[in-house]
Amino acid sequence: MNKMSATVPAFDHITDWVFDLDNTLYPRECNLFAQIDILITDYVARVTSLEIEAARKLQKEYYRDYGTTLNGLMRTHAIDPDEYLATVHAIDYAPVLPHPELVSAIAALPGRKFIFTNGSTSHAEAVLARLGASHLFEAIFDIRAARFQPKPLEIAYRDFLSTHSVDPRRSIMFDDLEKNLLVPHQTGMATVQVVAGPGFDHAQCDPWELEQGKALGHVHHVTSDLAGFLIKQMP
Repeated sequence: MNKMSATVPAFDHITDWVFDLDNTLYPRECNLFAQIDILITDYVARVTSLEIEAARKLQKEYYRDYGTTLNGLMRTHAIDPDEYLATVHAIDYAPVLPHPELVSAIAALPGRKFIFTNGSTSHAEAVLARLGASHLFEAIFDIRAARFQPKPLEIAYRDFLSTHSVDPRRSIMFDDLEKNLLVPHQTGMATVQVVAGPGFDHAQCDPWELEQGKALGHVHHVTSDLAGFLIKQMP
């Protein structure tokens, strides 16, 4: 039997596979999101007329308190979310390399596959095209589909589950941030945190962003190799 066509034994109850995009489907080590992060700081500085250091501090506060910097800016500065998304996703996607092993592993999973991202659909499509994974997913549930209410807010997950008729008890969520796995765990989803490999320099991240591990309770599995993790579940 072709092992890539077999059902994952540990997850044989799973019918819906839900993947975050940034730093999850591609490795954090390629530093793609670092480009976005810099553009977000510049955007905050422009909107608030703050110096870069102060804008960076405010950006992180909004990210911590509102789920995304976008949500914070919409609530405090009434910005145009479409203009924001177009601005911060004007990046070079070349660092995302084709990943045929990951594509094959996801393609072999039984059931539906979804992207659930706090980014935009166009950003997700650009990443998937680079990976060679454009054909894999049932739908992309982006920040617009979530009515600009981002993960980790409970309503974002409720909207996703309702929109696509996903039974959380038969689904699994993959995300790089442990905070985004709390609500999935509470609703009955299995959870996997995808982390950077050993020795990666997290210079652009605050310590609170990087909590990880099954000791947190709501994180059921941790891996630094998504493709390898999926393949190892197979006989």
